Amino acid sequence: MYKSNNLGDSFKYAFRGIGFALRYNRNLRVHFLIAFFVIIASIFFRVNAFEMGILGVMILVVISSEMINTTIEEMTDLITKEHKEEAKIAKDVAAGMVLVSAIGSIIVGILIFVPHILKLLR
Repeated sequence: MYKSNNLGDSFKYAFRGIGFALRYNRNLRVHFLIAFFVIIASIFFRVNAFEMGILGVMILVVISSEMINTTIEEMTDLITKEHKEEAKIAKDVAAGMVLVSAIGSIIVGILIFVPHILKLLR
């Protein structure tokens, strides 16, 4: 593949990358599905703009982490087909990044949604 200086090509390649990740990465599809439900819940509970901004940033952090994880896994598989401890460490650390960002987003979600849920229950 050649490098293009065309901005339109850059967007085309970026969307292809997102499409590839969504097509071949089950975990990314799960993250998008959860993000959809978080957005629906935020509309239902009428979270304020600041809270929605925080939720949006957390969604982007988790999705970006999963895409970086996919990139690291694909590159590692390209570089070596044999079992190497260094390759395993790279993949495990990348998976850990996704886990840390997902746990952080769950904590943020709890902090944002619990007050709204309690208010609804009163």
